[in-house]
Amino acid sequence: TEPVTLEHERCTASGSSSPGSAAAALDADCRLKQNLRLAGKGPAEQRSAADAGMKRALGRRKGLWFRLRKILLCVLGLYVAIPFLIKLCPGIQAKLIFLNFVRVPYFIDLKKPQDQGLNHTCNYYLQPEEDVTIGVWHTIPAIWWKNAQGKDQMWYEDALASSQPIILYLHGNAGTRGGDHRVELYKVLSSLGYHVVTFDYRGWGDSVGTPSERGMTYDALHVFDWIKARSGDNPVYIWGHSLGTGVATNLVRRLCERETPPDALILESPFTNIREEAKSHPFSVIYRYFPGFDWFFLDPITSSGIKFANDENVKHISCPLLILHAEDDPVVPFQLLYNIAAPSRSFRDFKVQFIPFHSDLGYRHKYIYKSPELPRILRAQQVGVSPDSCLWPSLA
Repeated sequence: TEPVTLEHERCTASGSSSPGSAAAALDADCRLKQNLRLAGKGPAEQRSAADAGMKRALGRRKGLWFRLRKILLCVLGLYVAIPFLIKLCPGIQAKLIFLNFVRVPYFIDLKKPQDQGLNHTCNYYLQPEEDVTIGVWHTIPAIWWKNAQGKDQMWYEDALASSQPIILYLHGNAGTRGGDHRVELYKVLSSLGYHVVTFDYRGWGDSVGTPSERGMTYDALHVFDWIKARSGDNPVYIWGHSLGTGVATNLVRRLCERETPPDALILESPFTNIREEAKSHPFSVIYRYFPGFDWFFLDPITSSGIKFANDENVKHISCPLLILHAEDDPVVPFQLLYNIAAPSRSFRDFKVQFIPFHSDLGYRHKYIYKSPELPRILRAQQVGVSPDSCLWPSLA
């Protein structure tokens, strides 16, 4: 404290020698008090400040742990609540199967297929039932694309009577008829000389109605009959992908029962039935070992009337069958529906082929259209080549 004392003495001396410097004396006194306060902090006060800092740090850590624990409890509560919610509201499970509310890609005008590079495609709207309207795309063979420019719907409908074969394509869940991988498949099939007719089921895309397995099958039946009424004797093939394979086998079984089968059925990435597919789907991994998994998740599917029983339908189909599946499919397990279909007595007079695609090719769930072997596979199916000459040794 000696420097402080000396400064005070200097200030006092200067104040006595200079009358009228009271203000300077006051300033010096204030500085003196401030210096005394600063100099008066001892080890005890320093320890107190350090303790206060530690308490603040511990408080922050406790607050962070409390928030983290709160988040974990909320996640755990949601995890436990979801099975009960699905059990109480089976309609949720139906929406998760259809995923018709997921419209990908977004912001495309389904009335203008030319925006997706399909400049030889016409957009229709058909009405299978009252209060139900479905959007349809008809892509003609690519060799006619110049003639198709500026043509109306009537011209496209008349084109179905040409000698070119026709494929009715039934897409899977989620998205619309304008999905990227679907558009690429239309282009491939069109380049091979096929008419491609595809549509969005009721409740998908710009189609009006409420989704259901019965409704989807009836929509497909209506479009098939619409095609046959205009195509004459031209061959008509039905191609189903993923969930669309369930619609396809429902449709073909019904057509066979009324003795108007298609010329062939093509199943891409098919499952056995929707219950088995739901059980093995990647989304079910986090609940697969949950107590009562079947009761909580699978029984609501059955109670909703959703079956898509491919394994049962193929036993009642009497037309050529071609199955395409990639070994690295992450959505639908690589299952041999072929082993169920081939021994069926309904196929004893028809060819049944199974074409696997090796995992090294990377076709996964929806990229089989990239296969350079696809044209040869379809030509073999079309001309009726025997099963012994199928191409799968080269593909595997």
